[in-house]
Amino acid sequence: MPVPSFDPGDPLGLDDLLDPEDLAIRDTVRAWAADRVLPHIAEWYEKGELPVLRELARELGELGALGMSLTGYGCAGATAVQYGLACLELEAADSGIRSLVSVQGSLAMYAIHRYGSEEQKLRWLPGMAAGELIGCFGLTEPDHGSDPAGMRTRARRDGTDWILDGRKMWITNSPVADVAVVWAQTTERPDGVRGFLVPAGTPGFSAPEIKRKWSLRASVTGELVLDGVRLPADAVLPEVTGLRGPLSCLNHARYGIVWGSMGAARTSFESALEYARTREQFGRPIGGFQLTQAKLADMALELHKGILLAHHLGRRMDAGRLRPEQVSFGKLNNVREAIGICRTARTILGANGISLDYPVMRHATNLESVLTYEGTVEMHQLVLGKALTGLDAFR
Repeated sequence: MPVPSFDPGDPLGLDDLLDPEDLAIRDTVRAWAADRVLPHIAEWYEKGELPVLRELARELGELGALGMSLTGYGCAGATAVQYGLACLELEAADSGIRSLVSVQGSLAMYAIHRYGSEEQKLRWLPGMAAGELIGCFGLTEPDHGSDPAGMRTRARRDGTDWILDGRKMWITNSPVADVAVVWAQTTERPDGVRGFLVPAGTPGFSAPEIKRKWSLRASVTGELVLDGVRLPADAVLPEVTGLRGPLSCLNHARYGIVWGSMGAARTSFESALEYARTREQFGRPIGGFQLTQAKLADMALELHKGILLAHHLGRRMDAGRLRPEQVSFGKLNNVREAIGICRTARTILGANGISLDYPVMRHATNLESVLTYEGTVEMHQLVLGKALTGLDAFR
């Protein structure tokens, strides 16, 4: 068999790792994003809005992209690798679109699917999988981000009901969500932290939108305010107590980021590569200069190493062998390298790199949020440091 020619779009031949169904899912999501997101994303980003969120959610539901790796209840039952490929293509359009899908599927739906009762699953999951219902995930608080054990949101019993008081911050989808998965510290031991399903419109519950963001502008972000919110006993997720519940959901979402961040990096790299081939200075395309080629080579190296790492973690997840520490490897490396690729791409585009006529600065600013959420750089470094040394440096 002859050696295939070198493909600048797939220099390592990583498509060889994918079967026809993988490729079909990837290409379907890529085509949808090209048709429904790319023509409008610069305008949405500039205005700081996502006016067609529910319309896009329903279309993503039709694609099977919501709760994609879950089974039953209208979910697609896709492999982890297929879900990852979808995340990559969605974030190649914009991190806000991938965040919509991740929060819906890997956080809210995953929590209900894994820890909910059968009644809760039947009530919420089919509509969420179809994009008819929107969910959000309330863990982060104004004063407690990296340390969820310090959460101040409280749940106390009142007869058979629960009363919730507290506040959550930086919650994707919350202003438009039909249901919020809220994690609260119960006042009774040994219950500890419990998860609650809070329907929109419940008295005492509100979700004001957060404005004045300079990152993830094409994403709806808000707070969760709980002021004496009364919930029936069947609102609690029955199958988990303690922080392992929300942390397991976060681990699932981080896996999608490992892939998604490489989508933002790929788009920025491709933009820089095309620009370098056509932009002329000193009488020749800037891609013909050694320093520009060095930048492009380094960007391609980190981009495709990151995609290869994502593939490896996806195969481990499909085999049931993926550890949280390994997800930390992927999240830490891929988001950090994606930001580096975007910044280098910006230098190749020069002043044009800051214009919304090109995608690079938009991806770079979005990735600053992705770098922070689902675990900061420092937290993942400490996760890996503990795993490598056996010594806990968190406190």
